[in-house]
Amino acid sequence: MPTRGAKKDLVSLADVASDLVPLLARAARLKSERKRVRLRNTLRGKNLAMIFEKPSTRTRASFEVAMNDLGGHALYLSSSDLQLGRGETIADTARVLSRYADAICYRAFRHTAVAELARWATVPVINALDDEEHPCQIVADLLTMRERWKGRFDGRRLAWIGDGNNVFRSLMIGAAAVGLDLSAAIPRGYRPTREAVDASRSIGSRTGAELVFADSPEEAAKDADALYTDVWVSMGDEAEKSQRETAFRGYQVNAPLLALASPGAFVLHDLPAHRGQEITDDVLDGPSSAAWDEAENRLHAQKAILEYLLTRG
Repeated sequence: MPTRGAKKDLVSLADVASDLVPLLARAARLKSERKRVRLRNTLRGKNLAMIFEKPSTRTRASFEVAMNDLGGHALYLSSSDLQLGRGETIADTARVLSRYADAICYRAFRHTAVAELARWATVPVINALDDEEHPCQIVADLLTMRERWKGRFDGRRLAWIGDGNNVFRSLMIGAAAVGLDLSAAIPRGYRPTREAVDASRSIGSRTGAELVFADSPEEAAKDADALYTDVWVSMGDEAEKSQRETAFRGYQVNAPLLALASPGAFVLHDLPAHRGQEITDDVLDGPSSAAWDEAENRLHAQKAILEYLLTRG
């Protein structure tokens, strides 16, 4: 873990890539302690300001409970209730909230807005989702895979089926950082930029992780140790709904696709799910689904992230 010094942000998962393995270990320990009702007050007296431009279930609940479990306090701030929604600049909002809170998490429409907040804030800023990345989700996803694979990622392969969206862009970084091979079936035109792919592969070159793009969901799923999918139409893409549903037809995670994976393979979905589109009910609710463990692990991942940023030293 880094030593105390200048404040650290989690705007991109790349910001914590070098510390991701110990961060996951800490999340696992915090989960174990909560199961034994052994809560710590590591964030006693700390306050988290949470700015939300988009609706949320798991992100908001997990951050609030995480702060409460660790002795701190979370303050929910809807953008429509802030002067930010009436024209106050992000820079001025950052300056003010930095005087009140010990950290700020921001669920935003635009990545540039999160980066701007981090630029002007004097306290850590956490990206709670934007149009380019969803780093907190991937920490929870990797924690779920770590549990299923007894702490080891080497020799494992994850198949992504669907959109090359913000979740996938963070997943590329996270998989590369922990040495997890990633095979992605994404229609052409919906894949991430070459720059994003190259940045992920650069991290993977140091860990031995491989990132490949498959020509079909079946190719990606064959002999994979886990399958991961997400909605075809993310928040902000509603105008493309019809176009996207046509492009992603055939990219559904269902029983026949799961049957191509390795024995014991499990399925991930970051939720909410559009049942009957990107995933079928029998898979999401079936014995191979890890989606509910994954959702729970948002809480433990958030705790580890908050400790990492607020108790450095």
